[in-house]
Amino acid sequence: MTRPRLAVRAAILKGDRLLLVNAYPGQQSDLWCLPGGGVEPGQSLPENLMREVAEETGLAIRIGAPILVNEFHDPDRGFHQVEIIFRASLDNTTITLEDPEKVVNRFRWATRADLRTLRHKPGMLARAVWGQHAAWYDPLERIVR
Repeated sequence: MTRPRLAVRAAILKGDRLLLVNAYPGQQSDLWCLPGGGVEPGQSLPENLMREVAEETGLAIRIGAPILVNEFHDPDRGFHQVEIIFRASLDNTTITLEDPEKVVNRFRWATRADLRTLRHKPGMLARAVWGQHAAWYDPLERIVR
């Protein structure tokens, strides 16, 4: 087993809709998640998150408080990731989604009701985004492909 990978993700709401992305090449998976990615040393978690969101969506964001710590792993490959999910807001009113780094193949603004019909990770996402709890911890779960 290798050391856990640290990643950050942004829960960005526009009205009552949450921004989700799908980054599987060739649309080979129907799994949706929040924009974000791996943490680079020497940058704060918010700096990493602003960079990752800009790379995946072209959006400038402001970072709020953490709302969920999520872990997942793939024991067959020895992969383990710890994600810290932050509330985030858009830095401007112009919302043009693009993928400068060519990582994301689909974007979606989803309601809480939409999440019930979409395959997404983490499983506690709706509760963390729309709940009143300060922050959640989602225990280690097996990776989904």
